[in-house]
Amino acid sequence: MTDHPTGIDAYKPAEIEQLVENAGIAKARLGLVQMFTLAVLAGAFIAMGAAAYTMVMSGTVPGFGPARFLGGIVFSLGLILVVIAGAELFTGNALMIIAAVDRKISIAEMGRAWGIVYVGNFVGAIGMAVLFAYSGTLAGASETAMKITAGKLSLPWDEALIRAILCNIFVCLAVWLALAARTVMGKILAIIWPIASFVMLGLEHSIANMYLIPQGFFAGAAVDIPGMAGNLFWVTLGNIIGGAGGVGLAYRLAYGKKS
Repeated sequence: MTDHPTGIDAYKPAEIEQLVENAGIAKARLGLVQMFTLAVLAGAFIAMGAAAYTMVMSGTVPGFGPARFLGGIVFSLGLILVVIAGAELFTGNALMIIAAVDRKISIAEMGRAWGIVYVGNFVGAIGMAVLFAYSGTLAGASETAMKITAGKLSLPWDEALIRAILCNIFVCLAVWLALAARTVMGKILAIIWPIASFVMLGLEHSIANMYLIPQGFFAGAAVDIPGMAGNLFWVTLGNIIGGAGGVGLAYRLAYGKKS
């Protein structure tokens, strides 16, 4: 039996808020080596999902149709691995804001974690881009890879920012729902739908872009460092706003400690 208000065997929203806060405290206290290692793994996991997405989208029209949703389901592999296998993902760690607002961790501790994890995610994502490039396994998806990269680099800064805000609302809601679930299968099902939806809608995820843009470069797309850096800057900023503000602070206001 469960006392969840919906009758579902899951943690209640107020309990999830506390779980997220406790997770934020634990994340902030990780040692440098452990945190960085888990961050590299997360970058690699997201890259795996992005590589699989690229292959699924080959031979289809990337911007339209149910194929895009199927690609999103495949891309969900990345966050499933992060949550179930265990890793540190920058976009999900935006939820650490709850612990910071409640003064369970300092802003400096949160900033340290965000910085280390962001760099580790980048290393993992770039590393997988190199490995896939030299593996030859995505040779048949080169055209798709180049189109994906060109599309991201052509986005105006304001569109990239807004798409990134929306994206990390979906991602952090996926993390939130996964914490609500009590079983591995429940967590997987909770992750798939928000992630598949953000991919279908063409939203922007900073860590995925750390893989997808270099993937296109290795496939033959024209990529310049300033263009990639500009995309990552606006997408990263948007991801922070969407995850920390749109989900973290909103739920903290709804269910957190009242001053």
